[in-house]
Amino acid sequence: MFKTVDDVSARLAETGYLASPAVATTVFLADRLGKPLLVEGPAGVGKTELAKAVAEVAGARLVRLQCYEGVDESRALYEWNHAKQLLRISAGRDETWDETRTDIFSEEFLLTRPLLTAIRGDDPKVLLIDETDKADVEVEGLLLEVLSDFQVTVPELGTITATRRPFVVLTSNASRELSEALRRRCLFLHIGFPEEELERRIVRLKVPALDETLARSVVRVVGALRAMDLRKVPSVAETIDWARTLLALGADTLDETVVRATLGVLLKHQDDVLKATAKLDLDAL
Repeated sequence: MFKTVDDVSARLAETGYLASPAVATTVFLADRLGKPLLVEGPAGVGKTELAKAVAEVAGARLVRLQCYEGVDESRALYEWNHAKQLLRISAGRDETWDETRTDIFSEEFLLTRPLLTAIRGDDPKVLLIDETDKADVEVEGLLLEVLSDFQVTVPELGTITATRRPFVVLTSNASRELSEALRRRCLFLHIGFPEEELERRIVRLKVPALDETLARSVVRVVGALRAMDLRKVPSVAETIDWARTLLALGADTLDETVVRATLGVLLKHQDDVLKATAKLDLDAL
């Protein structure tokens, strides 16, 4: 998919994703080694967007498994279309059970879910297992078979093995510790908040109409907020939202009135807003 690390950076940039050297290097290695990529970091730093950008670059279909508490095999792998099976059984009353059973447990009645969808077919795919840490521990056992051998066993049909392996991205906000067995199968990448210059470039790319000087001020204020002891510090996504907000308001500079009026775009808790209002020194920025 990628020729060099620089090729990763250049092609991701074409999609609007500005990758740091660490991100570009790890994506290149995941592609070259055929290993799943586990991406950890706070919410809103571009973990999911990285998978989308890779899919766009590769001309691949993005297959997404959104994890949450209670997600199980039927939602992640496959399930049978029971309503259609019952109709088939009713229509075939004159057949023997062996004939009916062979029929209803066939491809026609199989409902594929993201993990099985990702390993079937010859078309290029990117499998995104999003917010893996929100799934129950039992789901990790399911992922181990898929990520180790890229195969799924359907008892009624046998083992289905990938003829073309997908590029796999797992994301995690580290709300719980993932198992060592799962980590061992992946390359690891931590995406934190970007350095000031990179974040400024991201803002300018996503909000091109924003003045360069104002973009620098936006990034400095967000950096100052992240240095505070807040319940939830602003993410990169919220930096971009704030830049768009200022543009919509026609703001040319950041003054106390504008900042106070728009802090709710960056901060999501009232105690954080109060703390930021008391401590933020715009003159020093």
